[in-house]
Amino acid sequence: MSKSRSHSRKSFLKKLGVTSASIFSTPFIFSNTKANEKTHLLKPTEANSKRYSKNDQIQLALIGAGKMGQGDAEVALEHNGVKLVAACDLYDSRLKRCKEKFGEHILTTMDYKEVLDRDDIDAVIVATPDHWHDTIGIEALNSGKALYLEKPMVQHIEEGYGVINAEEEGNQPVIVGSSATSDIVYKKARDLFQKGEIGELNLVESYYDRYSAIGAWQYSIPPSASTEDIAWETFLKDLSDRPFDPKRFFRWRNYRDYGTGVAGDLFVHLFTGIHLVTGSNGPNRIMSTGGLRFWDDGRNVPDIITGMYDYPETDSHPAFNLTLRVNFADGSGGGRLMRFVGSEGEIVVRGGRVTLKKASLPDSPGMTIGEFGKDVREEYKDYYENKYNPKRPEAIKPEVYTYKAPDGYSSRFDHFTNFFDAIRNGAELLQDSKFGLRAAAPALASNLSYFQNEIIEWDPNDMRLL
Repeated sequence: MSKSRSHSRKSFLKKLGVTSASIFSTPFIFSNTKANEKTHLLKPTEANSKRYSKNDQIQLALIGAGKMGQGDAEVALEHNGVKLVAACDLYDSRLKRCKEKFGEHILTTMDYKEVLDRDDIDAVIVATPDHWHDTIGIEALNSGKALYLEKPMVQHIEEGYGVINAEEEGNQPVIVGSSATSDIVYKKARDLFQKGEIGELNLVESYYDRYSAIGAWQYSIPPSASTEDIAWETFLKDLSDRPFDPKRFFRWRNYRDYGTGVAGDLFVHLFTGIHLVTGSNGPNRIMSTGGLRFWDDGRNVPDIITGMYDYPETDSHPAFNLTLRVNFADGSGGGRLMRFVGSEGEIVVRGGRVTLKKASLPDSPGMTIGEFGKDVREEYKDYYENKYNPKRPEAIKPEVYTYKAPDGYSSRFDHFTNFFDAIRNGAELLQDSKFGLRAAAPALASNLSYFQNEIIEWDPNDMRLL
C-alpha cells in the first residue's frame, strides 16, 4: 500500500503489560461445545522488549482532545518510546484534563498551528470534528509531521484528494483511525476468505446497532460551558456565523455542518473490515435509505440508515452484493456483526471472534416426483439412480471453526503499533490515505444517496464520483 519512507527509521515495541497475550506461540484448541465445532485462540503479533532513550522517542501531539482523542493518546502512550508533548482543543476544560492525565509538562493550546509550528513534534493525532479533518491533516503533513487521522478521513469525498496528495508529496506516513485493518480477527477472516474456505463469495451483510443515549451521540454538555472557555468561532471554521450553541459544539455528530452522520461514524468501520477481508477497492453502485425514528433532539441526520451496494468483479473477489445497517434505537440491545456468504460456507465476525461455517451441496439434487403418477415415479427413480449413483453416507466432518482474540486484546493498540513502525522503520501502512478514502467514500456517498434520494455511481479504482 504505502511506499518506503525516507524519514527517520527506528524500531517499535509494545509494553509488556499490554502484550502478555503474545506468549501464545501456537493457537490453543478448546474443548467443543458441539461435536463438529473447534475453537482456536488467535496469536497476536510478537513484540520485543526494547527500550528507547530520550533522544530516540517519537514526540507526539494531540489535536482534538475530546473522548476519542484522549482515548487515542492513552493507547499511543502504551507503546514504549512515545511521549506526548502537546495537546490542542477548543474547550479549556479538556486541556485541563489533558494535563491531569498526561502531565503538567505538556503544552496545551487552542491554536493547532502552535502545535504544527513546533520542530520537536514528530507525529500528530487529529481527532477533531470531521469538518476540520482535511485542513489540519494536510497542514500537519506539510509541516513534516506523521499523521494519525481519525475516521472518517474527510467530511466530503473531494477533500480526500488533498490528503492523498499531501501524503505523497510530504513523504510522511498517514494512517486512518479505523482499526479493523490491524485487527487479528479481521486478518484471520481475510486468510479464510483468501484460502477459498467459503467457495465463491456472493453476499456480505453487516450491521452496527446501538441502544443508549451516549451511543446515539447525546454527549454530556457542561452547564457552565460558554464562549469564555470555548473557541466557538474557531469551531465554526468557514461556516456561516451563528450564536453560540453548546449542543452543536458537544454533540457535533448530530449536525451535517460538522459531522458525517451515522454512515460516516459507523459505516466506515464496516467498509474498512470488508475491504480488508476481500481485498476490494469498493462498490460501484451505492444506495441508502433510513430516517429519524427515535432521537428527535434537533439533529438533522437520521438515526437509522440502511445501505445496499454493488461490488464489481475484480482479481481479488467475484461480483457480490453488500447490505449495511445502523440502528440507534435497537431495542434488542444493539451489537455488531459482519457476515461473508459464499457458495460453500460463511465467515462471521462478531464480538472478538471469527467463525467459519462450511456446507456443501450434495452431488445429487434430490427428487420432486410426488405429483407424478406411479409409472412416471418409478421411471424417474430408475433414471435418478443411474444418473447420480447415490453413495453410502460418509462420516460427518467438522463443519464449524471459531477463532477468538485473547482477552484484553486491543486492535487500536495494534493500529498505533503499525503507525509507529511506519515512522521508525518505514513499515507498510495497513490503512494509508488511499485505503482510508476508499473506505470513507462509500460511507459518505451513502449520505449523498439518502439526502439526494438517488443511486450514486462510484469508481472505486480512480476514486471518483460518476
